[in-house]
Amino acid sequence: VQLQASGGGLVQAGGSLRLICTASTSTFESLTVAWFRQAPGKEREPVAVVNRWGVTRRYADSVKGRFTISRDVDKNTAYLQMNSLNPEDTAVYFCAGSWKGFDDATQENDYEYWGQGTQVTVSS
Repeated sequence: VQLQASGGGLVQAGGSLRLICTASTSTFESLTVAWFRQAPGKEREPVAVVNRWGVTRRYADSVKGRFTISRDVDKNTAYLQMNSLNPEDTAVYFCAGSWKGFDDATQENDYEYWGQGTQVTVSS
């Protein structure tokens, strides 16, 4: 499965962006999907996770109430809607897929498939 992330860009604080993760095959529908991000000088961290049915979600505390992860099984696509962005959200964002179930896919090493990353820059 190949993943491609897009939708990043430059936005002012308080603005919104929607990231898109497109998968190459329908195998994507069987995977737990997550968005990670990596800021300069920092380790990659999980931002949001959604189960294979798109029903159960988990968020990092820093983005709760501002970000929403979703997926469209028919389109082999996942999304990250990001609202009320602030400069601390500046990072490269990656989508990832895991064969592990939602409760077990908690860390970077749990994910087998990765997109190439898309840059999000939030100006103050």
